[in-house]
Amino acid sequence: MALKIYYEKEAPIDALKGEKVAVIGYGSQGHAHSLNLRDSGIEVAVAELKETDNFKLAIKHGFKPGDIKTAMTDAALIIVTVPDEMQAKVYTEQIAPNLVAGQTLGFCHGFNIHFKYITPPKDVNVVMIAPKGPGHLVRSEFEKGGGVPNLIAVQQDATGDAKQIALAWAKGIGGARAGVIETTFKEETETDLFGEQCILCGGLTSLIKAGFQTLVDAGYQPEIAYFECMHEVKLIVDLMYQGGMSYMRYSISNTAEYGDLTRGPRIITDRTRAEMKKILSEITSGEFAKEWVNEYRTGLKKFNQLYKADHDCQLETVGRKLRKMMRWIDSKEV
Repeated sequence: MALKIYYEKEAPIDALKGEKVAVIGYGSQGHAHSLNLRDSGIEVAVAELKETDNFKLAIKHGFKPGDIKTAMTDAALIIVTVPDEMQAKVYTEQIAPNLVAGQTLGFCHGFNIHFKYITPPKDVNVVMIAPKGPGHLVRSEFEKGGGVPNLIAVQQDATGDAKQIALAWAKGIGGARAGVIETTFKEETETDLFGEQCILCGGLTSLIKAGFQTLVDAGYQPEIAYFECMHEVKLIVDLMYQGGMSYMRYSISNTAEYGDLTRGPRIITDRTRAEMKKILSEITSGEFAKEWVNEYRTGLKKFNQLYKADHDCQLETVGRKLRKMMRWIDSKEV
C-alpha cells in the first residue's frame, strides 16, 4: 500500500466532540489515552479492576473508575488496552454482551483481531490507533505540546465514518501532531511481533548473553564483560535513535566503525537470516499466537521457567551489583 500520513488538519476531533469514550484498562497505554483525551475536551469513562494499583492511580488522576458495562454505556468509542493475553476473555465475558450497534471498538495492537481471538459483530466499527512509543511517552510528549507518531488501521467500517473516529482519537491523544501512518491490522501485528522477537527483545538479549558468556568463558572478568556487552548497548542505541546507523558510525571511533562494518556481517549470517524468515512464517501463520495463547491458558509454566533462568543468571547478578555504582541510572530492580 502507498504510504499515507495524516496530520492535524486531516484529523479533526469533531467525530468525538460531545461523545463519550470508554477506556478499558488504566495501564501504560490506558492511562495516557484517558488523560490526553480528557485534556482534549473529550468525556472519558475508565474501567479498571477495583483496588488494583491502576484503579488507585485512575482515582488519583481524577477519574471515577468502574466496571466495563458502566463505562461502555452510551460510549461512541471503546478503547481496549488490557494485555493481549487477557483481551479475548475480557471481550467475551464483559465487552461483547454490552456492545451496541454503531459503537466503535478501538485497539492499540492488532493481535486479537488479526488472529481472530476476538471477532466483533458486523454492526460495530473496529479500528486501531497504535502509538509508536510507551504510554508514559505518549503522555509526556502531549503535555509538552507534541506527540508520538501513531499507526492507524480500519478493520471494519460499519457506520461509514470509522476512519474519522480513529483519526479523532489520534488527534485527541496528540498523535496527529507528529503524524498518523496508515497501515492494516495484519501489517501492524506481524511486524510488531517480528521486531520484538528477532531484534528488540529476543535478538538483542540473546546477542548480549552470548557475547557476555564468550568473554567470561575466555577468562575475562564478568564485570568487564558486563560493561562491554550490556551497559554500553544504550550508548550505541541512543545514537542510532537520534540519527540512524550513519550518525552512530559518525560518532564512534574509526576502529569501532571498521569492526562494525567488517565483523557484524559475520555474526548475522545466512543461517541467522533463514531463522528470521522461519520466525516470521510462524508469526504470519498464527503458530506463534496459538503457542502464546496456549502457554498463557495452561499456567505459563515454560514462560516462568525461562524467565527465572535469565533472572538469576550471572549476567543479571553482576549487573545488579554494578548498577549500584552508577547512581545516574535510577536502577530498576525486579
